Formats: sequence, C-alpha cells, structure tokens
Amino acid sequence: MIDFFQNLEPVTQALLGTVFTWGMTALGASAVFMSKDISKRALDGMLGFAGGVMISASFFSLLAPAIEMSEGKDIPAWFPAVVGFLVGGIFLGGIDKVLPHLHFGSPIEKAEGIKTTWKRSTLLILAITLHNIPEGLAIGVAFGAVATGFPSATLPAAIALAVGIGIQNFPEGLAVSMPLKRDGMSSLKSFWYGQLSAIVEPIAAVLGAIAVNIAKPVLPYALGFAAGAMIFVVVEEVIPESQNNGNADLATMGAMVGFAIMMVLDVASG
Repeated sequence: MIDFFQNLEPVTQALLGTVFTWGMTALGASAVFMSKDISKRALDGMLGFAGGVMISASFFSLLAPAIEMSEGKDIPAWFPAVVGFLVGGIFLGGIDKVLPHLHFGSPIEKAEGIKTTWKRSTLLILAITLHNIPEGLAIGVAFGAVATGFPSATLPAAIALAVGIGIQNFPEGLAVSMPLKRDGMSSLKSFWYGQLSAIVEPIAAVLGAIAVNIAKPVLPYALGFAAGAMIFVVVEEVIPESQNNGNADLATMGAMVGFAIMMVLDVASG
C-alpha cells in the first residue's frame, strides 16, 4: 500500500490526502445523527484544538521547510518564507472582506463580506469553508514539494500534515453541522452541508500541487503563503470564536494539545 502511494503523481497524492481530510470532516458532521446538540464548552475546546493544529502545522510543516530550502541562495533564507507568509495573510484577508460569511453565535446583522440576502445557514457554511481553503492548499503544496527533491520535503512529512489536518477537521465538521441543526435544519441537511464545507480542500490541494510542480523556484514562497493563510484564519476566526463563550481556559488548553500533537506528528515523520 505504501509503495503504491509513493509511486503516485504528487497531484494524485495531494488529492487522496485531502479526500481523507474531507472524509474526516464528514465523519465529524455525522455526529448530528447521534446527538441533538453539543455543549458550547465542548465546541470551544474542539475549536481551540483545531487552532493549535493549524498553528503548529504552519511552522513545522510549512515555514521551517521553506526557510531550510532557501539556505545558501543569493537572498536571505528568511526572505521567501516571510514574503509568502505576508502575501498569504493578505490574500485570505481579501477573501474575508469579499466572501459573505457569518461566525457561529453571531446575529445575521454581523455577517461579514459583501452584503447579501443569503440565508443564515449559507453564511455559517461559508465561514467554515473559508477555513478549509488554506488547509487544502497546505497539503497540496506539501505533496508537490516532495517531487522537487528538497531534503526537507519528505513524503512522510506530507502525510503527517494530511493526518494532522484530518484530525482537526473532525471537530470542524461537528462545528458546522451541530449549529445548523440547532438553527432548525434537519439532521440530513445539517450533515450534508457540514461535509460540503470541506469540498474546497481537494480543489485547493490540486491547485497547490500543480503550482509548485510547474514552477519549482516558487516552492518556498508557496509554503510561506499557505502558512500565512492558515495563521490568518486562526487569528481572525478560530481562536476568537473559541474564546467568546466563557471557556477560554479550556479552549487555550485545547489549542496547546492540538499544537503538541501536530508537532509530534511532524517531527516523528522526519
């Protein structure tokens, strides 16, 4: 099985990796069939955990390899990572300003992005969809990097990144489907839209893998870009949402556990 995966094209590897993360989102969303609701305390802890995984992945799986790949070049080793990081944050910031979406627990009057007449449920789904764009991009760039031959870009590391993001996608799927059900949507529809929020991950992964295979010199910038996009999402949305309901200590501990698990996965993968 491992040999089969190793012999696949990077784009196919990225696609399969994000099909796994998509499946984990669906698994989390399927909890609506077993429970009527989930406590805000548990949800905040899960969101904190997801944020911790994303922060850890941004450094260990993306920024650190980007810096290592840039050593010995004509420019400072930090330059591609910093430029990519800032551009990634600016890019997600632009999407955040344009894409209509609503944070969980907020009244529809506080919807962000271009003003629309879309339903509250649609805006909630788009908020989580926004989270998944940089996650899919990160996986795609990681698998695409393996084919470039850089020592710091290894298949086990790319797989570890996909596994880590898959783990944190479980609570994200739950975080979409449960509030939708709470708002009066049926269990089946809540599940459907919960898993659908992750459909952008395979798309972003394929685009990321293709980009770095077409233009190898952009790889450190692409890794930094994915990291910047993820950090923007964490700071702008995930962490604030986890801290809004009086469960700050639990959410913070969840973030630390998520960070530690992703760090172990990445370092243990070599």
